[in-house]
Amino acid sequence: MTSDSGDQELSDFGYTNQLKRTLGSFQTFAAGISYISVLTGVFQLSYLGISQGGPAYWWSWPLVFAGQLMVALSFAELAAHYPVAGSIYNWAKKLSNSHVAWLAGWMMLLASIVSISATALAYQRTLPQISSFFQFIGDGSGTSDAANGVLLATVLILFTMLVNAFGVKLMARINSTGVFIELLFAVLLVIFLAAHFTRGPGVVTETLGTGNSHSSGYLGAFLIAAIASSYVMYGFDTAASLGEESVNPHKNAPKAILRALVASFILGGLIILFALMAVGNIRAPQLSTVGLQYVLTDALGSTIGRVFLFVVFIAITVCVLAVHTAAIRIAFAMARDNALPGGSKLAKVNKRTGAPVLPAVIIGVIAIALLAVNINSAQIFSAVTSLAIILIYLAYLLVTVPLLVKRLRGQWPLKNAPAGRFSLGRWGLPVNILAILWGGAMTINLAWPRNEIYNADPPYHWYLRWSSVLFVGVFALGGFAYYWFVQRHKVGVLADHASVADPLAAAAEEVLTTDAEEATQQ
Repeated sequence: MTSDSGDQELSDFGYTNQLKRTLGSFQTFAAGISYISVLTGVFQLSYLGISQGGPAYWWSWPLVFAGQLMVALSFAELAAHYPVAGSIYNWAKKLSNSHVAWLAGWMMLLASIVSISATALAYQRTLPQISSFFQFIGDGSGTSDAANGVLLATVLILFTMLVNAFGVKLMARINSTGVFIELLFAVLLVIFLAAHFTRGPGVVTETLGTGNSHSSGYLGAFLIAAIASSYVMYGFDTAASLGEESVNPHKNAPKAILRALVASFILGGLIILFALMAVGNIRAPQLSTVGLQYVLTDALGSTIGRVFLFVVFIAITVCVLAVHTAAIRIAFAMARDNALPGGSKLAKVNKRTGAPVLPAVIIGVIAIALLAVNINSAQIFSAVTSLAIILIYLAYLLVTVPLLVKRLRGQWPLKNAPAGRFSLGRWGLPVNILAILWGGAMTINLAWPRNEIYNADPPYHWYLRWSSVLFVGVFALGGFAYYWFVQRHKVGVLADHASVADPLAAAAEEVLTTDAEEATQQ
């Protein structure tokens, strides 16, 4: 084993690598940036930011970037030492204990599955805008809009499920191609929008009176609008979660994490700004309902606009593919520790493709099942989507908080770490503290019981307004209760995955297997 391959660290975790190292630096970067998918997030959520905060919501973009950069820097340092599948889960285990790790992994797994469903629904905001052919159900209004969205999303999830089942090489090829197209056309989009300016950058000071209905003035409106940006810039840890399938992961994973976030910030910020400067009527109601999709056809014309909408379609596709891939790695990482029901089956890797097939199928089926909620209860699905983002921010805190504890105890950075790996040095402590403060503040902002997010349309119900708190209680605390009373007694590295360097784990598993066989014979 060599430390450069990352297998030595796997041995330290008690694992032997059953996945195939085939991903290069661009493919690792592509996994991180396609999860963020600036075109998907910006075009899916811009309507929310504009409707709640007006053009001035743009300032939430650099604000969220600055906060998430603190988290990404902390993660990059961890990825330099521990490029392991299910990054959040295994980092929490290394920094704290198996209980905290399980909760972090559980939250990320739930959030990722819901994110698959929520992101796949973006097809409905894009494909019918390209052609009415894609409006298979109804005329695009009312329940027919939701039903058609579910149909399109189901097709997409089935596609990502099959691709992931066939292995990481196929996923990486499709994902890398999609990311290349997305980045190329994102740059072209910036150029095209710049050629159609109708106003100056001062447009980002326009609030359009959105703060008038808030007791705290525009601050109240801005905090709601900022949610549109916070929904986009996360998932950069995916680059590290594919560490066991990457070549030279100690070097590639940290760079991929930071490059994915920075590239998304620059391109996304310019697209939003330039779109606001290019749209004909800044008060057009379509900006608050359709979002930037409207700007493409309004400013660039129907033909060019449809070309860019087609690229948005590609971006959505590879985004859902990346989220599905990340969810599989979390499930696989927890399963090989027998931390999930049916762990031995979930952790089984297909020898030919080098992929865990069963998690790909189960996660896809659950994501499709979740879509059914959206048909007649779009408000509930919106609340569940918000819950997913809250769970991700909480899972990130379950890494950054233990990391800070390690720093304060003088146990981080690692004393005998190999030279040349990414390190924050003396900046580690302030960056870590800022990451925690940011994560806590955004979690509160996301979970705050607002009608605008959790019960935007009548009928108004208290349980919808408080759904974020209720759902976190049910899914996080309920799930942990199951783990504590049932699953934790079974946790331990499965014999098929145990490292040769950790003979005690393998021996213990062998004894348990032998005892079970003898009991069966008796």
